[in-house]
Amino acid sequence: MSALEAARAWLAQDPDGDTRAELRDLIDRAEEGDAAASADLDDRFAARLAFGTAGLRGRLGAGSNRMNRVLVAQAAAGLAAYVLERAGEGATIVVGYDGRRNSDVFARDSAEIFAGAGLHAVLLPRLLPTPVLAFAVRHLRAAAGVMVTASHNPPDDNGYKVYLGGDDDGSQIVAPADAEIAAHIARVADAGDVGAIPRSFGYATAPESVVEEYVAATAAVAPAPAGADGMTWVYTAMHGVGAETVRRILEVAGYPAPVEVAAQIEPDGAFPTVSFPNPEEPGAMDLSFETAREVGAELVIANDPDADRLAVAVPDASVDGGWRRLTGNQVGLLLGWRAAREAAADERVEGASLASSLVSSPALQTVADHYGLGFHATLTGFKWISRAPGMVFGFEEALGYLVNPGTVRDKDGISAAVAMLGMAAEARGRGASVADLWTEFSDAFGHVDSDQISVRVDDLSVIGRIMTALRAAHPERLGEVAVTQVDDLIEGHGDLPPGDVLRLWLEDGSRVIVRPSGTEPKLKLYLDVRGDSADDASARITALTAAARALLDDLG
Repeated sequence: MSALEAARAWLAQDPDGDTRAELRDLIDRAEEGDAAASADLDDRFAARLAFGTAGLRGRLGAGSNRMNRVLVAQAAAGLAAYVLERAGEGATIVVGYDGRRNSDVFARDSAEIFAGAGLHAVLLPRLLPTPVLAFAVRHLRAAAGVMVTASHNPPDDNGYKVYLGGDDDGSQIVAPADAEIAAHIARVADAGDVGAIPRSFGYATAPESVVEEYVAATAAVAPAPAGADGMTWVYTAMHGVGAETVRRILEVAGYPAPVEVAAQIEPDGAFPTVSFPNPEEPGAMDLSFETAREVGAELVIANDPDADRLAVAVPDASVDGGWRRLTGNQVGLLLGWRAAREAAADERVEGASLASSLVSSPALQTVADHYGLGFHATLTGFKWISRAPGMVFGFEEALGYLVNPGTVRDKDGISAAVAMLGMAAEARGRGASVADLWTEFSDAFGHVDSDQISVRVDDLSVIGRIMTALRAAHPERLGEVAVTQVDDLIEGHGDLPPGDVLRLWLEDGSRVIVRPSGTEPKLKLYLDVRGDSADDASARITALTAAARALLDDLG
């Protein structure tokens, strides 16, 4: 079937007036010989968004290679068939959604299709953070859950994230569930008419008590110590859905209300003040820093748009603007230190372990070893971290932290914020700052530093060529330091399942990991060093970053 024929077939089943009009215009122009319109149709119908362990994620628009109501209906019907096979008729499936464009529409379409398939579909009462949906899957003893979100992706994207209950305990899906769900979705898509999928308005709306239970459990992570009194800090929701829930938790936990970044505090799917609504991206926290300077803040805390990630910034007179965002590794190590101390002090906790993705700082294992805890390095993603045996804390350097596994079996930027506020307030009570906490960590566990290189591409084949070239000829040196070992995880390595990952070990103990991003068109390099002092570690990471960039330049 040509792209034009596929577009006509798609148009016939599309229930959305906006995407129908968009597609009709492209078809008309292509039929008149418009080359640009034909190329656009080719891009939209040459493939379909693949359903995997990250669910679905892509640009909004008409076509099988975009996020839209047809694709979501097919995904919902396929997921319903999978849940019916796994858990039977009447099993509960809960649906949440954030503030992105069409998130509410996709969520209601899904709830109607789940109910029409004979499942007990429950829709969260309003737009809410992803961690509330992850909590609801366990709290409602659901067989599955869906969160409609594209997290920190660009404004024109949306996505469809799937969680499983039962033995999966509210974690995101892993293989083989992804392939089994994808097979069901393919059968629905092959049938060719989403209008024939049974629907029902008989879905339920979750009671407010679900949100209240999440608020109570999260507030209990770190009730405010005395040092919190009078603390001045700044919070941004990055145009997302975190603010309302954060406010409620702060009140219950006893923390002073933050100074909010007014221009970013309300949900807005257009994300008008940021190009990429991701606290890691350059410029994304500029308004937070501006607000912090105006009020003389001691700390900045940011959530991404669906509030499953956390960013922390501290005053630093040595940098332009006077504020510095801590790296994801620094925050993860501080929170891991907190978790390790608590686990080691609790005689009721047996077999406790810390966990992190293999691309995150290896210093977390040093912390675990110090406190006699287990440690697990996993493939990237909380679908793996959340399954680590005995895990009391897990993190990923991409600003993801799992601090309360008894409540949410996924990264949770809100509970992580509460834990960080608790650490900041405790330090404040003894005259120290969050920056001082990092110095204390380094004194206890060694001076480590990390960096990351992200190469964004328009053509995904570029990433494939670079990975192939690296596998064909491993570099012998990076800068002045010899490469002593290369681990290729393509077929698994040790306890790690297969993944498209290369891990390079250097003679001085440094490490470089190369992998394609799982959610964006990026190649990522993760660099970690250990030094004799903070200055030595900084010099080592600077040299390693330069050498890694030179390697990428050579590969073209």
